[in-house]
Amino acid sequence: VQLVESGGGLVQPGGSLRLSCAASGFTFSRYVMKWYRQAPGKERELVAAITSAGGSTNYADSVKGRFTISRDNAKNTVYLQMNSLKPEDTAVYYCHADGVRSDYWGQGTQVTVSS
Repeated sequence: VQLVESGGGLVQPGGSLRLSCAASGFTFSRYVMKWYRQAPGKERELVAAITSAGGSTNYADSVKGRFTISRDNAKNTVYLQMNSLKPEDTAVYYCHADGVRSDYWGQGTQVTVSS
């Protein structure tokens, strides 16, 4: 089983990034997919979630209207489009597959928002 995040990096405030999480080794289309983030000295927090078929999403209040989660079950990939980034969005972003009997985590990708 693997979840491999990519797309992180350094971006200026107001900029955009698109994170990707490529899954393998399990039946991706049966899992709710989530993005979490963890900033230095803070607890890991849920950022966004999407149901297995992609029909429903939800977001943390802090990112509503700026971030969009989506998935492509044919490509076993979940995305997080991040717009209007703020310095407080700086964190390691983790992909999480949430199933009935099992769950999996990616290794994380660093997002730094700074001028």
